[in-house]
Amino acid sequence: MGCAGSSQSKGDGAVKKIRKPKPWKHPQPITKSQLMQLRDEFWDTAPHYGGRKEIWDALRAAAEADLSLAQAIVDSAGVIVQNADLTICYDERGAKYELPKYVLSEPTNLIREG
Repeated sequence: MGCAGSSQSKGDGAVKKIRKPKPWKHPQPITKSQLMQLRDEFWDTAPHYGGRKEIWDALRAAAEADLSLAQAIVDSAGVIVQNADLTICYDERGAKYELPKYVLSEPTNLIREG
């Protein structure tokens, strides 16, 4: 972290500010527990598709945090944000990380339990 080459280059202008994804709808209405199960399955398997585990961990922490903390997490991990909603990111080595909307926000057709 302390080496001179690890700072984020700002050759293309400002660092992209992250934001929540646009509202979206799941193919079928799902409950909160089903959504949490989908998220857990994604995060458990994502590192097996490539990329570095520490970047996946940082992306998970960012996805589960509020926006200002999420911004700090991706900035400190050296994540390059392609899409402001975090659906496509890269690490400093160029590895691509794609996040489904269901790990970033709740669908508009979420079934409220209880």
